[in-house]
Amino acid sequence: MSVDFKTFVKLAPAVSAARFPVLLRGRHGVGKSQVVYQLAANMGDLVGLPSVDGNRTTFNPPDWFKESCEEAVCLFLDEVDRATLEVRQGIFELTDSRKLNGHQLHPDTVVFAAINGGEHGEQYQVNEMDPAELDRWSVWDIEPTVEDWLSWGKDNVDGLIWDFINQNRNHLEHKGEIEPNKRYPSRRSWHRLNDVLDGAGLLESASPAMFSLAQSFVGFEAAVALNDYAQNYDRVVTVDQLLNGERVDALAAFSLNEHCAMIEKIDAEEVCKSDLSDNHVNNLAAYFVTMPSEAAMKLWTVISMAGVQENVVKFHSANKGEVGSHLSKILGA
Repeated sequence: MSVDFKTFVKLAPAVSAARFPVLLRGRHGVGKSQVVYQLAANMGDLVGLPSVDGNRTTFNPPDWFKESCEEAVCLFLDEVDRATLEVRQGIFELTDSRKLNGHQLHPDTVVFAAINGGEHGEQYQVNEMDPAELDRWSVWDIEPTVEDWLSWGKDNVDGLIWDFINQNRNHLEHKGEIEPNKRYPSRRSWHRLNDVLDGAGLLESASPAMFSLAQSFVGFEAAVALNDYAQNYDRVVTVDQLLNGERVDALAAFSLNEHCAMIEKIDAEEVCKSDLSDNHVNNLAAYFVTMPSEAAMKLWTVISMAGVQENVVKFHSANKGEVGSHLSKILGA
């Protein structure tokens, strides 16, 4: 059974707390390494074995194993199923008895690994792991959701990229058949494109440079869609602008998909999990009564599920009970 990152982050620490090794399997670029880094940040230092290049495996840093025996660290072994048999035999002993060539791991060192094998293994030039090898691991088949990426991305990518993926979710990654030598988007490639565009100051508007760089990272189709989106990005309204009563005309021109995307941003920024000012509540209420019923109920769910009862009470009675009356009409219909 596959799991998303939200489930993995919640449950995997129970395995590592028992000092058993954890193996992530999944497609390239979905964020397997990133989630290990995230877990390691909560555990201690991260040391590890970098990706295997052909038949060569380079230890970096050279004293990675000595460090993992002397200190409590998160030992991360990447691309294990691309390693030579000799390397994998060593890892076999490491995962079976927590030692290698007579040297014992520190009692509090935890071991993680990532591979491209499993369900998607036929798409990659990787070695199969036999049952005895897999039996040494707690194996997790990773199928992250778009919401996993959006949750991570709100603090790690520019608003333009975040909004584009939120409204064009099919461009986040490719899941169909793969044509040889064709460039496809992945979660990792969007992150790298964001960093390049940000560093080059090219996230302000569409440009030939943005398109060319995007094509090199995420492929032609996604680059075209991003460029078209950037050309019309002035239609995008921020959560702060909405709460402050700005861009009312732009909000009024929204399609249903744009309203739903706006609500996703409100939810992602967690503004409803803090006390909202009366002004913010009134502006949110004024927006609520202009929305299609499907989007309005989505917004109501976000506000009511945020857990701040005062916001719910104020919102329901905002603008002389306008929200309550509108809710009654929707539910009555």
